[in-house]
Amino acid sequence: MRGKGLRGTTLLAGALLAGAAQGQEGGAGPPERANDPVTTLGEVRALKPDEEVPVDLYRFKNPVEPAPNAFNRAWREPPSLQEVGMRGGYVMMGINYAIAKTAQGLHTLTRAPDQIQPAVARPPPGLDADQQRRALQVCAAAQECGAAVGD
Repeated sequence: MRGKGLRGTTLLAGALLAGAAQGQEGGAGPPERANDPVTTLGEVRALKPDEEVPVDLYRFKNPVEPAPNAFNRAWREPPSLQEVGMRGGYVMMGINYAIAKTAQGLHTLTRAPDQIQPAVARPPPGLDADQQRRALQVCAAAQECGAAVGD
């Protein structure tokens, strides 16, 4: 095994030396027109952009809208340096991320109800005929339920 490694190294070194020697022999002499005058370009002036027309960086939109997939659900934009500074730095952001993921895992394991519950509206009260009659009497006495009587 040791002889093969040494032999391969020697062969590689020999190939590199042979390539370097061929590169030096190249026969490329000085250019034949060394004394000819060199033509240069004239003065080039840059035009100032129009100040009234702002450059729209998003004028070329991608015409293809890919469907959402698993990568879109897991992707989060990285925070800017300003956001990192406002959140206490990378270490603090990492600690808060770990705490949030731990709380999410505990919530999943314990199957506890969500901390924020959706609102459930109760049905309107069902009044019997006697209760409706009394409500109309009170309303007529107060003269404030003209729209409610028509319902």
